Amino acid sequence: MIRGIMLDENANGIALRKVGNTLRTSVYEQLMWAVDKLGVNDLWDGHVSVPELIYRPTGQKIILRGADDPSKLKSVKVARGRITYIWYEEADQFSGIREIDVINQSLIRGEGRYFCFYTYNPPRSAASPINAEFSKARADRLVHRSDYRSVPPEWLGSAFVAEAEYLKTSAPERYENEYLGIINGTGDEVFRNVRLEAISDEQIDGFSHTYRGIDWGYGADPFVYIATAYEDSNRTLYIYDEYYKCGARFDEIAEAINSRNPAKLIITADSAEPRSNDELRSRGINVRPAKKGQGSVEYGIRRLCDLNGIVIDPVRCPNAAREFAGYKLESDGNGGYRAGYPDRNNHTIDAVRYALEERFSRKSVGFIDRRRLGL
Repeated sequence: MIRGIMLDENANGIALRKVGNTLRTSVYEQLMWAVDKLGVNDLWDGHVSVPELIYRPTGQKIILRGADDPSKLKSVKVARGRITYIWYEEADQFSGIREIDVINQSLIRGEGRYFCFYTYNPPRSAASPINAEFSKARADRLVHRSDYRSVPPEWLGSAFVAEAEYLKTSAPERYENEYLGIINGTGDEVFRNVRLEAISDEQIDGFSHTYRGIDWGYGADPFVYIATAYEDSNRTLYIYDEYYKCGARFDEIAEAINSRNPAKLIITADSAEPRSNDELRSRGINVRPAKKGQGSVEYGIRRLCDLNGIVIDPVRCPNAAREFAGYKLESDGNGGYRAGYPDRNNHTIDAVRYALEERFSRKSVGFIDRRRLGL
């Protein structure tokens, strides 16, 4: 930001923290550190009380603000040029990507290039909004990862390094997340094998075994159609298409499914709604009812957990990505977890279970043998 403003007389910057009272000891000090490292102290003035930094030759600014009330950022103006650089420090502390989008819409005005920086330590859970957002590929996005091993040790000091090395042996999972930025879960995730990755058209065309499922929803609950592929070679499930809508009518559901499944391949649907399935059949959808049965929920989820990986395209299937990554065991209030799996925020999960019901049938030889052996 410092260098960019000095090279562009129309550029200004803004540095943001979620809580305004943390600006002085974080972004302000970091920006003044950068001024000093660049050897341009004589060209910049820092004002702690405002707070802001001013480039003396032109009056260009870097404004520091808290986002405690994002609506107040709409009034941010600069006398010369426009805001070119936006920096979100500790971006994971903001209230989701929607809040960040609203702020960007307020600050980005006019033609030209803009640069938005998001710096943060990745939260442990893949379901964290910031982790989910930056797992998505965008042509105009660069994701850079660094940790304490990539900077000069003297910047950190021997005590910092010693603490990191101690945690490496005493609490390896904490070390991986806190010092290396690895997203390794919080212990209560049901699906620890989920990966949010782009799935290309070429991959989809090459899938040898595809499966489709429907979970019915009414009122506040959504209707869900899901398309998946399972590859035996690597025991990996790929979730690559979804239709997810509350209050969807039968005609629009049929239209959406026919556009996604023109070959009319079979779809396994929730059998609790036989009349709804009949409505789809009357519209040319190839639907069969799920068999379900006692214990089918637990069995289906265990089979999904047992896979080497569940790859979900977060752009094609944002709701599946959110539900699978965020599906957690319920706390019993005593440091443990309740038995069974929660029946909420699992609409795409149910649709996937139905889709794979025949593929993961209890009648498969492998399952029977494992049960007989007590495994």
